[in-house]
Amino acid sequence: MRGGRWAENVPEETLSRDQAHQVVRRLARMLRPYRARIAVATVLLILQVAALLAGPALVRHGIDQGLRVHDVGALNLSVALYVGVAICGVFLGRAVILLIARVGESFLRDLRYRLFRHLMSLGVDYFEREQTGRVISRMTSDIDSLQELISQGLVLFVQNVLLFMGAVVVIVTMSWELAAGVLVIVPPVFFASRWFRRVSNKAYLEVRDRIAANLSTLQESLEGVRVVQAFGRERGFTRRFSGTNEAQYEAYMETVRISAKYFPVIEFAGVAGTAMIIGYGGWLAGRGVVTVGTVAAFVLYLNNLFEPVNQLSQLYNTVQSAGAALSKILSVLDTPPSIVERPGAVDLPASGVLALDHVTFAYGSEPVLHDVSLEIRPGERIALVGPTGAGKSTVAKLLARFYDPREGRVEMGDVDLRDATLASLRERIVVVPQEGFLFAGTVRDNVRVGRVDATDDEIRAAVDALGLGERFDALVDGLDTEVRERGSRLSAGERQLVSLSRAALADPTILVLDEATSNLDPGTEHQVEQALERLMEGRTVIVVAHRLSTAARADRIAVVDGGRIVELGTHEELVHREGRYASLYAAWSAHHDAA
Repeated sequence: MRGGRWAENVPEETLSRDQAHQVVRRLARMLRPYRARIAVATVLLILQVAALLAGPALVRHGIDQGLRVHDVGALNLSVALYVGVAICGVFLGRAVILLIARVGESFLRDLRYRLFRHLMSLGVDYFEREQTGRVISRMTSDIDSLQELISQGLVLFVQNVLLFMGAVVVIVTMSWELAAGVLVIVPPVFFASRWFRRVSNKAYLEVRDRIAANLSTLQESLEGVRVVQAFGRERGFTRRFSGTNEAQYEAYMETVRISAKYFPVIEFAGVAGTAMIIGYGGWLAGRGVVTVGTVAAFVLYLNNLFEPVNQLSQLYNTVQSAGAALSKILSVLDTPPSIVERPGAVDLPASGVLALDHVTFAYGSEPVLHDVSLEIRPGERIALVGPTGAGKSTVAKLLARFYDPREGRVEMGDVDLRDATLASLRERIVVVPQEGFLFAGTVRDNVRVGRVDATDDEIRAAVDALGLGERFDALVDGLDTEVRERGSRLSAGERQLVSLSRAALADPTILVLDEATSNLDPGTEHQVEQALERLMEGRTVIVVAHRLSTAARADRIAVVDGGRIVELGTHEELVHREGRYASLYAAWSAHHDAA
């Protein structure tokens, strides 16, 4: 742990005892809202265990008081009570299963919601740092591991713990001499179980990691399948998946090998215990120390003693897997959002100068921006140009507060963005990415992402304001056309038009554009440029310009190189200055003319 939070690399290591205890404590706090139902289930479970433990005692009574002395009444009473407690046990067990399942499923429902809500609150930096497959595995395979414990193992786990403890108390009370002979077998079982806990803990953590790695490979390969097929790399990516798949297989087989060493020991202990009771119990019965009914009851109680151990050993796999999964989920929940709203935050003004004031920023230890200062006046269009990796996209991300600077300030109207409410920040500043991302649903649904409370009339007005009404009406169902996953039913140009309509509906003061026309075909590029021009009217615009023809149309151009703004001015000023921008523009023009 670091600073009281789970370290990011905890899931890769074996959980220590302290970490395991902390997981249990955290789980107990998370279960507090359900404590009333848990208490009722616990009472019912105790009654069910009592019914199970009463059975062998009634057999003892039937043998000693009914068969040995030929008392038919005592025998019939024992049989009737035995059947009665068995029936009670059945109904109590059914009630416990239903109640625990309701509590467990409610807990998982709330945990899924809490985890998803927290993921949505994390900054862009988290998703750039973490593999998508690993994030998804927290919501899928790790939750599934908890589901398996709750749906199958939780009742059995608690029941067998109580049954084991109850059986020990009963046999010691019934005959301490015979109990001492039986309990001799317990220490080897204890040490074998301790070994199993230690090695299986590490093995199941490894299984969870291999599952996450395999999911990452699958996710990446499916998302990039067009690239894979375009370059004929199907075999290479299949081999790559085969490697992660094989690693997952080997990790799981290691848990099987561990189980194969442990479970036969437990089964042999049960057989040895039975032999011990029959032999030693018969010797004690012959000497009149115990009755025959007591020996018979001990044989039955032995099942209640070692069957729970066997069950708990098998359930331990499920518990270990669930514990490893929960520790990974907790590591996500304990990841603090990088962008938070400070107490006493104020709304950003409706307009004002957007400025970077001596900003230094680093993604890791090495700064990528050095003492950058820039002022963007209201209504001004400024282009950020420079070579790949110069830092222009980083400048845009800081202006939109996807990141906070390490040093300096980013402010709008003299309000530091860190002191602004997140609602007003996202209302005032909107980013239009290079490729418009669409969610499954209709065109209308995707436009409404810009402002969730917008009416259909407002959506239509935003579309018409960009001159896109006829274009969307030409679709199969107009604005109600299903776009399918990631907008696959629409062309790249149509997806970008939806993205621009979304920004128009949000009606921001400031637009941050990542060259919204750079990846379009000529058939839609002109229409996107027209819509984009209408969207920019009357707004402050920051463009990350990959094409210098876009930069030339801006009011001013900031040349970013080596993490610094090395030149700033209009297109004409910078060309005449014959500096860095002039060289870039000359090279771009020569390439464009040659093409």
